[in-house]
Amino acid sequence: MAGECILIVEDEKDISNLISHNLKKAGFRVIPAFNGTAALSKAKESLPDLILLDLFLPDLEGTEVYKLFKQNPRTKDVPVIMVTAKGEEVDRIVGLELGADDYITKPFSVRELVLRVKAVLKRTRGEKEEKKEIVKVGNITIDKQGYKAWAGKGMVSLTATEFKLLLELMENPGKVMTRETLLNNVWGYSYEGYARTVDTHIRRLREKLGKAGDSIETVRGIGYCFRES
Repeated sequence: MAGECILIVEDEKDISNLISHNLKKAGFRVIPAFNGTAALSKAKESLPDLILLDLFLPDLEGTEVYKLFKQNPRTKDVPVIMVTAKGEEVDRIVGLELGADDYITKPFSVRELVLRVKAVLKRTRGEKEEKKEIVKVGNITIDKQGYKAWAGKGMVSLTATEFKLLLELMENPGKVMTRETLLNNVWGYSYEGYARTVDTHIRRLREKLGKAGDSIETVRGIGYCFRES
């Protein structure tokens, strides 16, 4: 968690300073913004890992600022914890229905706020890691954890070596991979005398993938390249 950046959108400077001080003590970097316009600008300049967003700002409604964050491709995946002085159930529901990751009401315990920040970041990191387990390029999808592969909607039965070879190519789309590199990364031994091993496995892989196998392009005299078909 250390070093992760938190954008604090809070117009009351005393509260902003208090939050900043405690988040820094917990190992975070902080960026303060005292209104919605400044928050939108700072989020674009320095992409934060999490946004603490007060719902009552002097220039824009916090809910409007939230919607603008989510409409921007750069900030749409940044988790948001909404903060408000109101404790009414309806405000909490509005915040969560918009898609906020969490919600905290003033006055709050600073310790609780820091714990909420850590919890949301931990959950977000877990979701990101889970997404990394699925590799999709063009019409081919791989589940790294489950050792499964699909060409279109159909599952493809691959050997462990074929799976590793396909994954190596798909994780380097558009890059020409030499036979030597593939042998070293997939089989774990050197190129000399084993060029045919790569070619044979590539041929079988293409056959199993059917039309999607056209994504594996032969680069004459060098090796292979995975291109989105």
